[in-house]
Amino acid sequence: MTELERPPSSLPGVRFGAIVRHGDSRGAFRELWRASSFPTLTSAETGTPKGAEPRFVQVNQSSSATGVLRGLHYHRRQLDYWVVTSGRAFVALVDVRPVVAGSGRALVETRELAADDWVVIPTGVAHGFLALEPLELVYLVTNEFDGSDELGFAWDDPGVAVPWPVLEATPDGRPILSERDQSYPSLAELVASLRA
Repeated sequence: MTELERPPSSLPGVRFGAIVRHGDSRGAFRELWRASSFPTLTSAETGTPKGAEPRFVQVNQSSSATGVLRGLHYHRRQLDYWVVTSGRAFVALVDVRPVVAGSGRALVETRELAADDWVVIPTGVAHGFLALEPLELVYLVTNEFDGSDELGFAWDDPGVAVPWPVLEATPDGRPILSERDQSYPSLAELVASLRA
């Protein structure tokens, strides 16, 4: 897979890059994923149980209108590999591993991703995105969806303080959220429930 490098992440296990688009007057071709690009997936990155092979097992595609915010989602048994196929997204990553371990506070990193940009998000790093324009996102995951690992916390939790941009595309400048994302607790409440 031909890739363009991006500045490294400050969060352990997170990687950013971009796919090379090959095009001419007929259209374009992009290689989104190949197995040899991920030869070192580990159980620590993916949350895969002992004895199981860490590998991608499901591919999804989401479409989001301008102003839609999805997240902040948190997985204990899943690594995500996101590829923006069209549009632009403001991506927020929150490393909650220190909070869950009781050894520190959450670390936040944000980036804007455009078409052909990708990010690898290991288990323990919560993630969300805000569609800055109509957005198509393809993502590969290492755990089949079953709902038991679909956790999250409030996108606007002041204890985490993600610096989300103000939206001009919505009447009140706030994002459009699903009912599930609107109902998430604070990070502190989520961690307390995991320890209960």
